[in-house]
Order: sequence, then C-alpha cells, then structure tokens
Amino acid sequence: MNATAPIDLARLRRSCAQCSLQQLCLPAGITAPELERLDEIVRRRRPIGRGERLFRIGDLLSAVYVARDGAFKTVSISEDGEEQVVGFHLPGELIGLDALGEGSHRCEAIALSDANVCDVPFDQLTVVAAQLPSLQHQLLRVIGHSVNRDHDHMEMLVRKQANERIALFLHGLGERFRQIGQSPVSFKLPMSREDIARYLGLALETVSRGFTRLQEDGVIDVHGRRVEVLDLEELNRLAHGNDTEVVAPRQRRR
Repeated sequence: MNATAPIDLARLRRSCAQCSLQQLCLPAGITAPELERLDEIVRRRRPIGRGERLFRIGDLLSAVYVARDGAFKTVSISEDGEEQVVGFHLPGELIGLDALGEGSHRCEAIALSDANVCDVPFDQLTVVAAQLPSLQHQLLRVIGHSVNRDHDHMEMLVRKQANERIALFLHGLGERFRQIGQSPVSFKLPMSREDIARYLGLALETVSRGFTRLQEDGVIDVHGRRVEVLDLEELNRLAHGNDTEVVAPRQRRR
C-alpha cells in the first residue's frame, strides 16, 4: 500500500493554498500532488482596497473568492434602497457562494479593509473536486459551514432581546476566529459598529449600549475594535439564554 505523501507545512505557508484555501485543503488531509493540482487553478488577484467591490449584485458566477488577509462584508439592497448587511467573511473563508443557486450574485461583497484576495474559477474547481474525493468532501463541508452561518444569522434576527443578539454575534464570531486558527477570546472586529447594527437589525445606539453593558458586567473588555472575552461562560449563557432588555428598532437612513 502506498504511503500518503506528507504535506510540507513550511512550503504551504509560502503558498496560496495554505493562506487562502486552508478550509479546502489543510483539514482534508490530501496528498501533496493533490494539493499542487488545487494550487494550479488558483488565480492570484491584485490587492483590494478598503471599500472596493469584489462583485456586484447580478454579476454571473465565475469564481469563488477567499481573502488571504483582510475581511469583507456582503450586503443586499432593499426595495427602498437601504443597505442590509447579510454576512461577514474572515480570512480563509470562501466568498461568493450566494451565486450557487441561481448562477448570479444576489448581494455584493465590499472590502472592510485593504485585502489580498485570490479567486478560484468555479468550473475548474468543480472539475478538480470531482476527481479528488477528499477535496470534494471538504468543499461540501465548507458550503455547509456557509449555510450554518446563514442559519445563525436568522437565529440572531428572531431574538427579541438586543443583548442576546449581540452576545450571540460575538460568541459566533469568536468560534469562527477559532476555526481559522486565531484566538476566540481576543480579537479585533473587522467591521464597524454601524455594520454590526445593520447585520443584527438594531439601532446603532442599541449596539453601543449593548457593548457598554457587556463591559460593565465584566463579560467583555472593549478598546476600540479590540475585544477581550473575560467571561466566556457568561457570554455563552447570554447568547443562548434570556435577557430583559427591550430591542430598539434599527433606524432608517434618510
């Protein structure tokens, strides 16, 4: 029986496959030749500046994207022209899966900071994945994670209490940082408070009060966008329990 070729982690750290496709290749335990085939189809992109669009609503699905560094938000536009944040994407997470169903994007992706992005032509990815069962399995797993995040977002929006929404958001974000190899209890928020408010369906003032309350209660410590979770057990309880604060409706832009 042929031994599986070990993956050279030092080489991977210098390659696009490690930093931008870690969810597709590293956890799957694929062999070095398989990894090279995946790396061959990845197209390197120019840096994306803060505020630039990666794709727009209606663009046809041509590739899926992943930030080597930097973060993105995906937004949709309501009938009255109001922007609604529907998702956030951290380094190493695939962006653009919203177009899988209809073949065109239903939202647009905007860089929250300067970023370096690679794109993977979707038709080539599906061909290679069909030939590599381990990669196909991992791709389905990543798509499943995306579906789970959408479900988590819906769970946040149906919560009646503002503190529950905010706690669930911070707890879930910490778990996503854990999945990409970063600390789940000490992290920098890539998004603004206004973006968080639009994501949670709350007024900006409500989000600010919620962060302040969590800090006063000793659950978190906040300095600008830097968050330190001081009491993970309490944050988890608030995220999945009950609170007494009344939600203030999100204010519309005029």
